[in-house]
Amino acid sequence: MGEFTGKTVIVTGGAKGIGRAITLGFAHAGANTVCADIDVAAGAETMRIAQGAEGRLLFVAADVSRATECQDLVARAVAAFGGVDILCNNVGIQPADSYKPAHELSEDVWDRIIAVNLKSRFLMTKYCVPQMTARGGGVIVNIASVQGLQSALGVAPYAASKGGDLSLTRQLALEYAKDGIRVLAVNPGTIETPLVAEAAAASGQTIDGLRDAWAACHPLDRIGQPEEVAHVVLFLASDKASFMTGSYVNVDGGLMAKGAWA
Repeated sequence: MGEFTGKTVIVTGGAKGIGRAITLGFAHAGANTVCADIDVAAGAETMRIAQGAEGRLLFVAADVSRATECQDLVARAVAAFGGVDILCNNVGIQPADSYKPAHELSEDVWDRIIAVNLKSRFLMTKYCVPQMTARGGGVIVNIASVQGLQSALGVAPYAASKGGDLSLTRQLALEYAKDGIRVLAVNPGTIETPLVAEAAAASGQTIDGLRDAWAACHPLDRIGQPEEVAHVVLFLASDKASFMTGSYVNVDGGLMAKGAWA
């Protein structure tokens, strides 16, 4: 039996990149895993890849920046699997038109990034916590970013969302400790995901050129793979991390050890 057999997990933004790796990691570890994403085609591909996994996998098309869709997502997880034990708030966006100084950003771009990257954490917590407390506890893992610790030019809304992610992680950990719910965060460095292509488009560089430049910033001299983040998420969600809450883990190839990177 897998380590998470009998557990129910929701992964937001779970059909691509880091989210897909987390979804597949939980499914192969035996969890009943709900993959939530707006990309239906990527969801279908994730379902295909997961065939043969020990745990069952359910894809739900959902925009988790919207309260009604979060509520429906949790309700579908409960209907399918009986409850919720683990929530991974992974979804995040950094669209090409957001790479601008703050005074040049549109309000719509700001609002969309904050809604997807930060408000979704609140909404999913709101609807998952009652399910977790009914089962005697649970775990919430937020995928934040090194951008929540340091920053760079032209990323105001993304940086604000990730700083908020880390602060919210600390607050929720205190709020729900009495209920047996642990809340943690993971800060990836540069990871091989579709966001790399979006950043390349925004900067006018080739994907390979940008990947090489970012790799050179990391002391390990490469960018990370989604599975390397997923391994840490599964550890934090497991009983092996039972005395951890309110903190974060950097999965960044040593980036934050440098003290400055941009």
